[in-house]
Amino acid sequence: MSTVALGMPTSRSQPTGPSSPQSDADSRNQPGQRPMTDALVDRFGRVARDLRISITEKCSLRCTYCMPAEGLPMIARSALLTPEEIARLVRVAVHRLGIEEIRFTGGEPLVRHDLVEIIRLAHEAAPGVPLSMTTNAIGLDKRVASLVAAGLTRVNISLDTVDRQHFAELTRRDRLPTVLAGIAAAHDAGLTPLKINAVLMPETLAGATDLLAWAIEHDCRLRFIEQMPLDADHLWTRESLVTADDLLAVLSERFTLAAVGRDDPSAPAEEWSVDGGPATVGIIASVTRSFCGDCDRTRLTAEGTLRSCLFSSEETDLRTLLREGATDDDLVHAWQSTMWAKPFAHGLDAPAGTRPTTALATTEDFAPSSRSMGAIGG
Repeated sequence: MSTVALGMPTSRSQPTGPSSPQSDADSRNQPGQRPMTDALVDRFGRVARDLRISITEKCSLRCTYCMPAEGLPMIARSALLTPEEIARLVRVAVHRLGIEEIRFTGGEPLVRHDLVEIIRLAHEAAPGVPLSMTTNAIGLDKRVASLVAAGLTRVNISLDTVDRQHFAELTRRDRLPTVLAGIAAAHDAGLTPLKINAVLMPETLAGATDLLAWAIEHDCRLRFIEQMPLDADHLWTRESLVTADDLLAVLSERFTLAAVGRDDPSAPAEEWSVDGGPATVGIIASVTRSFCGDCDRTRLTAEGTLRSCLFSSEETDLRTLLREGATDDDLVHAWQSTMWAKPFAHGLDAPAGTRPTTALATTEDFAPSSRSMGAIGG
């Protein structure tokens, strides 16, 4: 992975507020000529509206598909974005670049002692913008009240199994009761809809029906996720991939499923009703039913580098810009430049002028990533 500070591509003068992204996208110029919009448009007409901010590489678990047993290399505290720096980037993203939703990720966000301050300052910087968090819920029961008071609106909780022994094997920690306590506390605090994320692996497929039954019983929205080649140990192979079709076959042995689809084309999960509803189950088929053509995400790592794609080979260093006195215009131009250069799909580009569609299914081509999902932020 190389870190770069990109300059602004050749463009006409920028307006002071976001214009219509769709019209700009549809009138794409030649590569290198960015449309007249403040929005985070790329060369293929996609517009980023969803910001993911990783705030730490540390985690209280060691999930086999995310982190090595010893954890990720430690990031010096001075290299992490401060709450004030995060808040400034949130303000720029929302008020200058058209971001409409923000999610804090890790590692595990709850391990940062100043998480409440991060949420509070982000909420003050962008009042009314949804602030969510992806978490394993360990310790959430003790902090949920202060997080909600600070402005947190929703949580996604990672949970691959409700079998305690299996949980301990997958995460290398016997912490399932603590996770379940965090889930209960999130419900009590009104952080709904509460979504559960489960990674599909050969080890978890057999327990998928039990997890779905548990999620329905506890009023959680379960989403299964196809595993991408972003594991820290680099053990992913296409041959070991558990696909959406594999999962549907297993779930259908116990439940009656009916395809619902997506309400929002940028939403990663396809939904199925369960036994006639109202319960549903989602599947994020990021490998076999790629949704890169509608991706609307932009990502900040815990060190303050900007990634346009999970599989990007380059990152733009916003932290250095912040600490060297960059103006908001400087940050806007660097951010726009990075997203304009966003790859076609999975870190790879396509022929010039080609616009991605949702029909990128079954591709096996991923650019190699120097970072795991835990280091990038989910």
